[in-house]
Amino acid sequence: MNKYKVCVYAISKNEEKFVNRWVNSMKEADEIYVLDTGSTDKTKKKLKKLGVHVKQKKINPWRFDIARNESLKLVPKDTDICVCTDLDEVFESGWRQKLEEVWQKNITTRLSYNYNWSLDENNQPKVSFYIEKIHDRNNYIWTHPVHEVLTYIGKKTENKITTNDITLNHYPDSQKSRSSYLPLLELSVKEDPEDDRNMHYLGREYMYYGKWNEAIDTLIKHLSLPNAIWKDERCASMRFIARCYKNLNRTEEARMWLDKAILEAPYLRDPYMERALLEYQLENWKEVEKFCLLALQIKEHPKTYINEVFSWDETVYDLLSISCYYQNKKSEAIEYVKLAIEMNPHNQRLLNNLKLMEEKTE
Repeated sequence: MNKYKVCVYAISKNEEKFVNRWVNSMKEADEIYVLDTGSTDKTKKKLKKLGVHVKQKKINPWRFDIARNESLKLVPKDTDICVCTDLDEVFESGWRQKLEEVWQKNITTRLSYNYNWSLDENNQPKVSFYIEKIHDRNNYIWTHPVHEVLTYIGKKTENKITTNDITLNHYPDSQKSRSSYLPLLELSVKEDPEDDRNMHYLGREYMYYGKWNEAIDTLIKHLSLPNAIWKDERCASMRFIARCYKNLNRTEEARMWLDKAILEAPYLRDPYMERALLEYQLENWKEVEKFCLLALQIKEHPKTYINEVFSWDETVYDLLSISCYYQNKKSEAIEYVKLAIEMNPHNQRLLNNLKLMEEKTE
């Protein structure tokens, strides 16, 4: 018999293709509640057919925090544990039992668990970190118009626990537009200009849009905020500033900011890899080799959203192979490209490189 009443809640809009998979993953809960924010496809109909409690309400003007709070209102007050997910996410089976095993009634308020934000074609994680969207019913609200945060409003001390036994996988819809993010981030920073997290996200969003100067200014603002003390995120802001300068063809500034990023978080691979990629573009082969080897000295892969895929895939060996090849270190180049192929055995360019290098050494 289950010890707790567990309810899943979510928001949806035009996600009919995910409904069956999502409900099948979430049905370990006692009840599932969805706030549909204006679907014009069969999302609502399919959810109801599968026994999901669905209410439709348009949020205008659109904000993610208001939508999340409206969906949370659907969850009965006597619920012990609330589980917030999106319809493009899937729990690995058995999550309910594992949740009940770690949750402590009247003690635990929130749970952190594994989130595979990006997976490869073999369903192996590429980007993984902890998220904490499982919480008690009455002590939380969602805040911020976008990149919304679950905020504790309880009177007692918040008690968060972490488990590695629950995993949520993310299978995003690549066709879905992010067009609302930039204006919502601008609004978020306007509402709370001292919030370091949203300032960082806004700078990153400007970078995604190719607004290089706006991104640089915003990311420098992030670094100046008193609350911007998380070194991993500060390092990321410095790396993003460097990317902007690289796109403005201001190489020396890019290099300077990457050096700052390395000093800020020397325990992360990412700034070394970004520096190696910059030098690769400039064909400074000795420097490429140097920074790749420094990156390889870092063995620990932190579980945060800040990490770049290229820091932990075959890229480091690919760059080492090419840089060694152009330095006439042919045998080393071959060994490195073989290591890259081990990590990505179907990459035709790597296979071609190996063939070319082996022919050159004969």
